[in-house]
Amino acid sequence: QVQLVESGGGLVQAGGSLQLSCAVSGRTSNYAMGWFRQAPGEEREFVAAIRTNGGRTYYANFVKGRFTVSRDNAKNTVNLQMNSLKPEDTAVYSCAVGFRSDTFAYPRSTASYDWWGQGTQVTVSS
Repeated sequence: QVQLVESGGGLVQAGGSLQLSCAVSGRTSNYAMGWFRQAPGEEREFVAAIRTNGGRTYYANFVKGRFTVSRDNAKNTVNLQMNSLKPEDTAVYSCAVGFRSDTFAYPRSTASYDWWGQGTQVTVSS
């Protein structure tokens, strides 16, 4: 059984920064973690992903240069540093983990992940 615990959401003004963290327990080696977000009335969309083995990262075009995903393997934690936040970044952000070959092949797809965090609200005011 894998458990994901997210932290770090909140309210911030446009241009500000937040860091989200996702702690993994249960199975902690060689996985990929994705971050996704869902705004009210919208579909869940890919934000960023990272492989814990090797550290390869993936980003959605709309966050490149603003968000950074990183891992701390010793703490079994993945962080999402979000800078230059915009009101359109307002959403519930969720982390997800997968261990399958599909996860590594298609890290931008929600279908590639098997375990999900509870989600954390990020609100960016204008």
